[in-house]
Amino acid sequence: MTRCIWVLVFLLITGTASSQVLKTPTQTSPIDYSQPKQYRIGGITVSGANFLDPNALVSVTGLKVGDEITVPGEDLSRAIQKLWDQGILGDVEVYITKIEGNQIFLDFNLKERPRLSRFTFSGINKTQQDALREKINLIRGKVVTDAVLNSTRNVIRNYYLEKSYLNVKTTITQKPDSLLPNSVVLNIAIDKGDKVKIAEIDFVGNEAFKEAKLAKQMKKTKEKRIYKFFTSSKYQKNEYEADKEKLIAFYNKEGYRDATIVSDSVYKISEDRLGIQIKLDEGQRYYYRNITWNGNYLYDDAYLSRVLGISKGDVYNKEELDKRLNYNPTGIDVSALYQNDGYLFFNIDPVEVNVDGDSIDIEMRMTEGPQATINKVTVSGNTKTSDHVILREVRTLPGQKYSRDDLIRSRNELAALGYFDPETIGLNPIPNPAEGTVDINYSVVERPNDQISLSGGWGGPIGAVGTVGLTLNNFSTRKITKLSEWRPIPSGDGQRLSLNVQANGKYYQSYSLSFTEPWLGGRNPNSLTVSIFKTVRRDPNSDVDSRLNVDGGSVSLGRRLNWPDNYFHMSHSLSYNRYNLNNFRLFGEFDNGTSNSISFVNTISRVSIDQPTFPRRGSSISLSLNLTPPYSLFTEQRNNYEFVEFNKWMFDASYFINLAGNLVLNTRAHFGFLGKYSSETSIGPFERFRLGGAGLGGGNIFVGTEYIGLRGYDDESVVNNDDLTLQSAGGIAYNKFVLEARQLISPNPAATIYGLAFLEAGNNFGSYDRYNPFKLYRSVGVGARIFMAAFGLLGFDYGWRLDDVPGQPDMKRGQFHFIIGQQLR
Repeated sequence: MTRCIWVLVFLLITGTASSQVLKTPTQTSPIDYSQPKQYRIGGITVSGANFLDPNALVSVTGLKVGDEITVPGEDLSRAIQKLWDQGILGDVEVYITKIEGNQIFLDFNLKERPRLSRFTFSGINKTQQDALREKINLIRGKVVTDAVLNSTRNVIRNYYLEKSYLNVKTTITQKPDSLLPNSVVLNIAIDKGDKVKIAEIDFVGNEAFKEAKLAKQMKKTKEKRIYKFFTSSKYQKNEYEADKEKLIAFYNKEGYRDATIVSDSVYKISEDRLGIQIKLDEGQRYYYRNITWNGNYLYDDAYLSRVLGISKGDVYNKEELDKRLNYNPTGIDVSALYQNDGYLFFNIDPVEVNVDGDSIDIEMRMTEGPQATINKVTVSGNTKTSDHVILREVRTLPGQKYSRDDLIRSRNELAALGYFDPETIGLNPIPNPAEGTVDINYSVVERPNDQISLSGGWGGPIGAVGTVGLTLNNFSTRKITKLSEWRPIPSGDGQRLSLNVQANGKYYQSYSLSFTEPWLGGRNPNSLTVSIFKTVRRDPNSDVDSRLNVDGGSVSLGRRLNWPDNYFHMSHSLSYNRYNLNNFRLFGEFDNGTSNSISFVNTISRVSIDQPTFPRRGSSISLSLNLTPPYSLFTEQRNNYEFVEFNKWMFDASYFINLAGNLVLNTRAHFGFLGKYSSETSIGPFERFRLGGAGLGGGNIFVGTEYIGLRGYDDESVVNNDDLTLQSAGGIAYNKFVLEARQLISPNPAATIYGLAFLEAGNNFGSYDRYNPFKLYRSVGVGARIFMAAFGLLGFDYGWRLDDVPGQPDMKRGQFHFIIGQQLR
């Protein structure tokens, strides 16, 4: 049979068949399109596909040999559409190659879309190119479709919209790659245009509040003003939408619960400036009228109303009402009243029962439920720290009544350990109402907390000083004999081992070793700390062997108290320091001999801060008394320093207030006094105070000396003393006050960062005749703190002193300070 060619062409444009062409056959009768006829498929071939699998393409059509189809009909149209939907073809044609009886033979003639060889950018710098390469999904070998090109344009546009380039234009051109068949090189030309700023924000319909007050509520959408150096005026649609919600939330907090944004528009002022108009309907202001209670049996209405703290006539504030009912971080709330007494299943639902004019009546519908008993307490997420170390810190014990305060307190105790990311400690009560019990799971995320320090610095007269330190904050002596636990050291039992070495050749050497067991015996939180040290100091300017050897050690016992409350802690420490001088001028005429210092330190403290890295609320107060035996009261020798005597009083207080979000105000006060037992003796050079600078100490290192920072002043520069022989020894009384605002920048546990601004004042006195707590040297400044688990706390400050120190006319007015480690004072 002479070959008959029937051609059915489906030209597909933008995803749909645009035309259907029938070529008249040269032999036999043509197909009559007015009378569709059924055929059985006798064969299917694919032509034009050089890189795609023909069998896979035939499978995509949904047709197979033996199927019955109607020609003309929808069967072939659906097959073509399925191929087109794959997005990998530029054109699809179907040819009827022959017809034998009722059998029809088909050929799908395809044109493949090109594949991506590579792509380049033009019109932007390398930094932006690198950023876009990570965002756009262009992979070598990917079929270049319209969807791929449109997606690329959208990603680029969104990237620049976030940077306020609202007029960005992207042109993508395709060029065949001469090295790879059926491949193209894309050139992405970007014209980002000018950065667009917000020139004006106009509010319409506002009567209760001025425009400046309303603009302040929009945290990310700000007008461009010359005097606003640090205020961003970028326009970002998502942030603008969020700010509109904040604006309505502000109205709701002020009692305008019906306030709405009627309309808003963003309009173009110039190529780089736009304006925003927001039309408001404030509605009326509402007030509380009658608040009634329903379902309460444990507490009467009057008591619950006092706890709620909302009175008739107060401005209606739904957000504040929810806070006082369910969770008030700054005080007690109604839910806490019940949940701290075991009523975990307590529920309260405030219902507006009447709205009369501008007055609203609220009915508090309550379900007290039964008390819940704690069943099981578990921990999860700890890969290094042993379970018992965590469980001994929690205050929710099996068999006790459930208490929300105990749950929050347990989280703070776990954060204080320093082993876990404080921002991710999870409190997960799992209630079982049927049995009246609750299981509690604490989830934690371990973070590195061992610290190694390798540093160098200038040590005053002795020159450069190198430091090597290792602190293991979660050590385990129990696992030392188990080789499998050395990964790389035995850890997980909460013990602390610290080794520190400082040296400057033969002129200065210092070694210290300490060990702390926080739970001596394992049952009670009684801590034991043992430490020893040795310091050797030589005078590099002396022609003879001039040396100071200091050896010492201490043993300290601490315990938690339950009175006056369970935030108190008391510790007792016995220490011994031996000073051996050989032609070394320590003080006055004292340059040869031995001094012995035996002292007993008693400290009582109360710490209620929520976490140590970036406290948001709570306080820390401590009072310590360091006493030596009163040798001068029962011996005839005076001031030979064979046995050092003194009494030393120290008081430190720190208070944290969460102002808003991650903005915290910290106020601190510090006092120190060094005294004697007999009026016939003088206060020696030991245990004095040195004020000024970063408070880290320099080359004049004496064991027990208190180094106190005063930013903006030279190190150890502030002391008021009539006796010039005592000027370099330091003071015997000091006081210091600090006001510091802190803003958390990064809560990342690998590097927690916050900025600060401070105002501080202090003074140091060499005699009590000169002591005046109101005579202070003041300074202001800014700084930053970075807490890295491997290195501890790093601090950078710039302080500007406001007062002059007598006798030091050359001191700089502004100074940078660098600190390592947590500075209490």
